[in-house]
Amino acid sequence: MIIQPGIAKANMGVSREDVTFEDHPLNPNPDSRWNTYFRDNEVLLQIDKDVRRLCPDISFFQRATEYPCLLILDPQNEFETLRKRVEQTTLKSQTVARNRSGVTNMSSPHKNSAPSSLNEYEVLPNGCEAHWEVVERILFIYAKLNPGIAYVQGMNEIVGPLYYTFATDPNSEWKEHAEADTFFCFTNLMAEIRDNFIKSLDDSQCGITYKMEKVYSTLKDKDMELYMKLQEQNIKPQFFAFRWLTLLLSQEFLLPDVIRIWDSLFADDNRFEFLLVVCCAMLILIREQLLEGDFTVNMRLLQDYPITDVCQILQKAKELQDSQ
Repeated sequence: MIIQPGIAKANMGVSREDVTFEDHPLNPNPDSRWNTYFRDNEVLLQIDKDVRRLCPDISFFQRATEYPCLLILDPQNEFETLRKRVEQTTLKSQTVARNRSGVTNMSSPHKNSAPSSLNEYEVLPNGCEAHWEVVERILFIYAKLNPGIAYVQGMNEIVGPLYYTFATDPNSEWKEHAEADTFFCFTNLMAEIRDNFIKSLDDSQCGITYKMEKVYSTLKDKDMELYMKLQEQNIKPQFFAFRWLTLLLSQEFLLPDVIRIWDSLFADDNRFEFLLVVCCAMLILIREQLLEGDFTVNMRLLQDYPITDVCQILQKAKELQDSQ
């Protein structure tokens, strides 16, 4: 799924069956393997951009894994890594961007004054693979296997804590299989939350809009005064709860605290109902600041949540849950 069509056979001295009169790199046929390969590159570029900046507060994802994919890295195979594929695709193409007024801007990546993400981190020596490259492979193969949803920005924030947990296991036998275990768990988790990432379902009962409104209806039931204050200031749940719910709070806390929250979340039979209660608890715990603040102050509070004690949040959520 990640190797350029026909390259393995070519290296074994077999004629390149992928380059024929019927199918070749310039073939416009939608069913062409080459067409699929180039189309996949668009998805891969977005994944690459996101995973390179995963958890920037720690260096873990930039470090080399002890268990790289030897099949791909074996110099005898001459397989192209996803990182190399991204570099080649980026250098060969121009960046095309369309702004909201409909004007199309074209620029070559190396002319950009901002530092390129390709050079943002030191390249590891040959034979080594960074943890973010493993995460990239997991997300790319997931996108290939699930074309209905493919890859949506934010999935990298979901897979990151899962991979970190497996890849830092003190038992080396478990750690060795971190990539496969993460893929399995990520696939199962996405089966439960994938509706959050499908835009066409936003306004349905299983979509993210319904869940955001549920946070406010729970708050209305538990703290009418605070609910009315947020309504008066026209602070909609979309302004903050979208990120809280879609990314399972992975952007609101440091990684160890995210893992602690997920531990409680996944242990609960009604895990995503419990997430709504946790979000409500987060609002109630800063109620005094919210009641005193104006729109600007409150938006800053909600988008940069001030409480770092996740145990306090979980305890409050449990109290709310028990009172229902």
